Amino acid sequence: MDNLKNDYHLVWSDEFDYEGLPTSEKWNYDLGNHQWANRELQAYTDRPDNVYVKDGRLTITARKEQDGEREYTSTRLTTYHRQSWQYGLFEFRVKLPKGFGSWPAVWMLSDAIKTGTPWPLCGEIDIIEHAGKNQDQMFFSLHSDKHNHTRKESERYTVFKEFPGVSDDYHDYHMEWTPDYVEFYVDGVSACRFNKSEDIEDQSEKSWPFDQPFYLIFNIAVGGSMGGVVVEADLPFLMEVEHVRVYQKKQ
Repeated sequence: MDNLKNDYHLVWSDEFDYEGLPTSEKWNYDLGNHQWANRELQAYTDRPDNVYVKDGRLTITARKEQDGEREYTSTRLTTYHRQSWQYGLFEFRVKLPKGFGSWPAVWMLSDAIKTGTPWPLCGEIDIIEHAGKNQDQMFFSLHSDKHNHTRKESERYTVFKEFPGVSDDYHDYHMEWTPDYVEFYVDGVSACRFNKSEDIEDQSEKSWPFDQPFYLIFNIAVGGSMGGVVVEADLPFLMEVEHVRVYQKKQ
C-alpha cells in the first residue's frame, strides 16, 4: 500500500482523537424508525447509546431496543452535506461485529440520490460489507442500474471472499477508485477489482455511474435480506473504527 500511496496526498481524515458524538464538522446522520430498505429491522438514531467516540475510536452499536415499531436501534453515519469525493484512495481501520443478524457496512452513495436520482441509477460502492451469518466471508460490490442484485439477466459486480477473523481484531481496508477501475484491498492485499468496460455502449451512467461525487456511510443494519435471522443473545453488535482517511491523486 505504501507504493500506492506515493501517488496520493491526504485530503480528509478523522482520527477520532476526541470524545463524545462524532464531530458535526465532518459527520451527519440518516435518521428514522420507519421501514428501511431490504426489510431491515432497526431504527437509526444519533443517540450516544448507538454512536460515540472514545479512547481513539468510533463505535457504532446496534441494540435490542424498541423505537416506534422497530425492535432494534443502530446508527447510520454519513458525510453527506459535509464532504463528498470523486475518485481517490480511501483507508479504514475497522473491527467488525460478530453475531447472527448483524449486517455492518462501510459504503458510498452518489450525492445524486439526494437530489432525485433513484437507486440504483445513482450508483453504490460497497467498500466493507459483512453478514454475521457468514462470519468469515466479506463481500465487495458496485451497484448500477444495469449491474445489481435485482437484475438476474445481467452480470453482478459483486465478489465474495473468505477472510477469517474479521471480527476478532482490527483490519486495514482500502479502496482505490479511479476513472477506469475500482479496486478493494484487505490488509494490503487486493481482494478484487472492477474495471470500467471497454465497450462504449456499456460506459453510460446506467452501467458505470461512478464518475461523480459520492459520500461515505457507516452503519450496522439488523436482519433484513442480507443480515438474516437475528440471534438476540449475540447482541449488541459493535463496529469499531480507529481512523478514516481519504487521499486524492497528486497533481
